[in-house]
Amino acid sequence: MENIIGAPLDRIDAPLKVRGLAPYSYEHPIPGVVYGTLVVSTIARGRIAQIDTRAAERELGVLLVMTHLNAPKLPSLPSQKKSAPTSKVLQLLQDNQIFYANQPIGVVVAETLEAAKGAAQLVKVTYSQERPQVDLVSRAKEGYSPEKAGGGGDPCNSQRGDLRAGMSQGSAHLSRVYQTPFEVHNPMEPHATIAVWDQAGHLTIYDATQGISTDQKEMATLFGLQPEGVRVICPYLGGGFGSKGPTWSHVPLTALAAKQVGRPVKLAVTRPQMFGMLGFRSATHQTVSAAARPNGQLAALRFDTLAYTSRFDEFVETSSLPARMLYASPNNVTTHKIVKSDIGTPSFMRAPGEASGTFGLEVAMDELAHQLQIDPIELRLANYAEVDPNTKKPWSSKSLRECYRQGAEAFGWNERHAQPRAVREGNTLIGYGMATSVYPARRSPSSARARFNADGTILVTAGTQDLGTGTYTIMTQIAAQTLGVPAQRVKFLLGDSRFPKTPVSGGSQTAASTGSAVYAAAKALREKIVQAAISDKKSPFLEAGASDIDLADGRLILRATPSKSEPVEQLIKRTASQGYLEAEGSAEPGPEKETYSMYAFGAQFAEVHVDADLGQIKVARMLGCFAAGKILNAKTGRSQLIGGMIWGISMALCESALLDHRLGRFVNNNLAEYHVPVHADIGIVEAIWIDEHDTHINPLGAKGIGEIGITGATAAIANAIFNATGHRVRNLPITPDKALGLTA
Repeated sequence: MENIIGAPLDRIDAPLKVRGLAPYSYEHPIPGVVYGTLVVSTIARGRIAQIDTRAAERELGVLLVMTHLNAPKLPSLPSQKKSAPTSKVLQLLQDNQIFYANQPIGVVVAETLEAAKGAAQLVKVTYSQERPQVDLVSRAKEGYSPEKAGGGGDPCNSQRGDLRAGMSQGSAHLSRVYQTPFEVHNPMEPHATIAVWDQAGHLTIYDATQGISTDQKEMATLFGLQPEGVRVICPYLGGGFGSKGPTWSHVPLTALAAKQVGRPVKLAVTRPQMFGMLGFRSATHQTVSAAARPNGQLAALRFDTLAYTSRFDEFVETSSLPARMLYASPNNVTTHKIVKSDIGTPSFMRAPGEASGTFGLEVAMDELAHQLQIDPIELRLANYAEVDPNTKKPWSSKSLRECYRQGAEAFGWNERHAQPRAVREGNTLIGYGMATSVYPARRSPSSARARFNADGTILVTAGTQDLGTGTYTIMTQIAAQTLGVPAQRVKFLLGDSRFPKTPVSGGSQTAASTGSAVYAAAKALREKIVQAAISDKKSPFLEAGASDIDLADGRLILRATPSKSEPVEQLIKRTASQGYLEAEGSAEPGPEKETYSMYAFGAQFAEVHVDADLGQIKVARMLGCFAAGKILNAKTGRSQLIGGMIWGISMALCESALLDHRLGRFVNNNLAEYHVPVHADIGIVEAIWIDEHDTHINPLGAKGIGEIGITGATAAIANAIFNATGHRVRNLPITPDKALGLTA
């Protein structure tokens, strides 16, 4: 039987999606459902002095206007305890305090969506307003370093060697500031929830979430229920990218409103409301200092990150982390400081920390290469880390050298001119740039269940989520190959908290975590089938050894005599009174996590065209070469990698949420003014990979690829723009005025 794992199998969920038959969270047909809409604050700091809901309550069809004056008081606010990285401090109408603009201050419920929206506009609010503090650099002295940084639990700061001594040893020196802006999540599917209470007091949530188990735990604790008293359903997700990992305020508010009106309530957060209350990538101020010897070897490297957090919660954009481990710098210091500000809480956004941090680090490396007149790849090879320089652990696998080599060859890097502004076609300046990609290979405990039915079909379940990354498909492939059946005979179900528990779909860990659990469940089921075959008196394999039997194409086969075989379903019909054989499996990190350093790596290459007079920038082509263990599906894997690279183009050239420092509000809070690229903005984007054999990382040998594609992409583009124009831009996004050197 040919290998199914790794094959470019078409997406299992594609037919339903293209026909509009895949129900997203807002679309589930619930009898008697009514509509909710949020009322949000128009100020960033202060208190509600008065709130007048009378006009809204008089509107035809309005069932409830819930504010802090009439919302039920909740005895437990679990998110205030910060039990996990995905736990957030929520605003649940428990008091009149305002922490940020767009904070939920009310929920209107009506028979129709139009009535709910119309009534929400009639709610009159008078504030006791204070001036928000939202500037970062001027308040840097207020910054502090938490003990831990980010979802991985890394220490906030690190130090090795003697930085001062190292700085004195270099012949090339650099001290620069790199800045990235606020970036706000805008997935195609907005955040949406339907809440349904039954007569027994149990709650069902249809939620657009990356974390079914997170939702279940938070909601159960908040409403004083046992976990099994809350069911969370999310079979399809229209993009998450980190924003839908935590349980945000609108989810319990929807459940609270449904409890009040005694009917199911559905609520979708509007596009402008998403700017503030649902997490975003913090703006960063990155200070990079480095010294290098004439041969390019780093003598010292320091990377300091200053970023935002909210006044009431804590989140660290971990931009300094790549500088700890990517290069063999003997003298190294990294720090993170965050400044409490009157904004919503920043949160996870595709490759949090690594996406923003590889911009500063990899542009700095390019600056050193230019200063030393060394090829940028040669500079990186001169600092190649054979072991993790931060932990001294060996890599579980590392094929970065090969990524540089194959990527450079496929891209045509040897045609690059080192001198900026050397290549011009008419009025177009052409430049090449490259950068390194890196992202941790994470894994969390996960479980799954596999069932072989008497009709020959296989049902596999796990309470995970498919963000659009292809989870339905790769889990099907893993189960099919492990059980020795064609993929068409496997049905994989996810998106229900009643299925076996899995972790949040974030940190590029779903394939490694839940994939390993599916493999374990399928392997356990395979062993159960074989045991049934060798102990069944009517079986042709009676008293054969377990190792003597193979499963292929849905049949039990005696290895020594392949002609002796039997369909598995025939065995099940004979031996399983319930009509199926079933097994559960689980997988979790073991001692390998303490023994090895685990990362995916890559090399990104970009060609840009810049209009010499207008500064208009076109990324004509990008190529990324990645090493991420075993790629489980060549087609969906390529989609993930190029999707990340395209987001890198967006981050480099387009995205910036502009914060009015007087009002503390994001002013470009819609897709007309918050710019993201469209098809016409994207040139040729290619992704290739090194197929690594990593025996340490997990049973599948797979590393996550959902995020590595964006890391390094912004720096490759910025470096290409310097090569084209001679203007070094250290402040994203790179707009025409910056490309022309007119502004910093």
